[in-house]
Amino acid sequence: MKKVLCTKKIITFIMVVSMLVSLLPVSFVVNAADAADPLSAPGNDDWLHVKGNKILDKDGKEVWLTGTNWFGFNTGSGVFDGVWSCNMKAAFKNMADRGINFLRIPMSVQIINEWAAGIYPKSQVNDFVNPELKGKNSLELFDIALSNCKEYGIKVMVDIHSAPSAAMGHTIPLWYDGSFTTEDFYKSLEWIAKRYKNDDTILAIDLKNEPHGNPNQSAEFAKWDNSKDKTNWKYVAEEAGKKVLAINPNLLIMVEGVEAYPKPDYDYTAKDAWGAESKYYFTWWGGSLRGVKDYPVDLGAGNSQLVYSPHDYGPLVYQQKWFYEGFTKETLYNDCWRDNWAFINEENIAPLLMGEWGGFMDGGPNEKWMEALRDFMIENKIHHTFWCYNANSGDTGGLVTHDFITWDEEKYALLKPALWQNKAGKFVGLDHQVPLGANGISLSQYNDGPIVSTSPSTSKPTPTSTKPSNTPTPTVPTSGAGNKASGYVKPDFTDTALKNGFKVEVTGQSSSSTTSDSKGYFEIGNILKALDSYSIKISKAGYVSRTISHISNAANTVISSQAEPLALFAGDLNGDNSINMSDILLLAKSFNATKESSNYDDINDLNGDGSINMNDVMIVAKNFNKTSADY
Repeated sequence: MKKVLCTKKIITFIMVVSMLVSLLPVSFVVNAADAADPLSAPGNDDWLHVKGNKILDKDGKEVWLTGTNWFGFNTGSGVFDGVWSCNMKAAFKNMADRGINFLRIPMSVQIINEWAAGIYPKSQVNDFVNPELKGKNSLELFDIALSNCKEYGIKVMVDIHSAPSAAMGHTIPLWYDGSFTTEDFYKSLEWIAKRYKNDDTILAIDLKNEPHGNPNQSAEFAKWDNSKDKTNWKYVAEEAGKKVLAINPNLLIMVEGVEAYPKPDYDYTAKDAWGAESKYYFTWWGGSLRGVKDYPVDLGAGNSQLVYSPHDYGPLVYQQKWFYEGFTKETLYNDCWRDNWAFINEENIAPLLMGEWGGFMDGGPNEKWMEALRDFMIENKIHHTFWCYNANSGDTGGLVTHDFITWDEEKYALLKPALWQNKAGKFVGLDHQVPLGANGISLSQYNDGPIVSTSPSTSKPTPTSTKPSNTPTPTVPTSGAGNKASGYVKPDFTDTALKNGFKVEVTGQSSSSTTSDSKGYFEIGNILKALDSYSIKISKAGYVSRTISHISNAANTVISSQAEPLALFAGDLNGDNSINMSDILLLAKSFNATKESSNYDDINDLNGDGSINMNDVMIVAKNFNKTSADY
């Protein structure tokens, strides 16, 4: 009975708050459709778009996606392969620490549509090394993986690698087979787009891995033309891309190529004659984007999200005709890369992301090819995801050995120059707020200015005189002293109290932080002079944090005055930088509590009067649906 009464109390409380919200001015209330928009969700400031051959962030600044692949959700393992031996979170931490800012995750139509139906395939997890994953189903494991990536600053691309969940599923040439239809393919994409539309950890979807097929050998094969045939990958990619963008217009849409493209004066009905020159240009599965010249993908308004994504491999995967003795980067470009995909970058048509490249370190032709492609991508700032992290990739090997945690240092040394780094050698992430691992910086830190490492001082200490003196000693700034920033801060609902305890910090410089005093005043000193500009973050439990960006570091700066202090929105009780129903539920649990009550929580006592009551409710109602983006 007590539980029933408690539930009724919470429901009544929520109804009261809902009525209060409905009575507020329109400017205080966000339309439900707008609230679902990822751009208005807390922290969702990392969405990307394209312009010409560049990928840009929300501020129009160029980024570079450089990462790797980790497969398993596509193979039937129900989780990443290798979690049978390694700790999953430790693996992500190592990736981030080593500069992986973008992770391509191969998946299957089958597992996604099973999740959508509430079916969770068994997962191959070693509970002993992953005790935190014990008892979790495959969807929960995927969500935990995304949470790990978010924590370490890694962004994600979902790749529909195959229709069925099978280790050899990628050998099926099309997006459908005898068990899964094109409609099943579309549904899997729509489900992923909808479920994660408010989470910018997933920045992109690779619509389909390696559409392929030989027109001379296969009854059904992936083609690229202007038809609406069910095997026309270009048409299906347009339909799929539009369906995804109708749900989340902020996702990047990756479109891979095909295997074969007709030579001039031929179409896909042509058949080669034995011993005669082929009527087709052939290359790697998914590697031919020649059709973009004649029939570019058209996503309408969604073209601002379109990226083409070829794959390229070396002679240990297959001895292609361009791997003749003495091949070089220049011959590879002339014989393969230029006409299959490089022209897209050169002609400013769209950005390129090399979705798969990599292989064994053979000390010979395969390694020579990897170095050539790596250097070409660095020179042209082509985005890429190395194949692969997995040790169990039969024709390439992986970045780690068979314990899935020890890195192959020789292979990593080959990859490392192609990972995004600033001039100081810091890895650059794609998250504006979260630095990339222990050795990286955030996108805001990169955009605001160089991150400078300071060396320990080697100067000798100045001797201290033992003689007393009545003369005041002037403070002489040392050569390493920095500028200072000062200002005032306050809660948004009062001008007279609760101004103390706001944490003020320079982002990316942990030594520069302070808290506001009873007047709301703060002062931060020793801001590195080497920074051209910097950002300050202001936060306090119960409030939506606020960041002031692009502050000039030319001199000491007064950010706000006592007459016009910076105000922070009160009501973010769960610390997610958004004031929403989650905060209302927390307030409901301690409603009418006082300091003497067991369920009293001082964070919920927003006005600090010792009681959680309607005064606190009104503060939450006033700021309902506010986020950091509303400052």
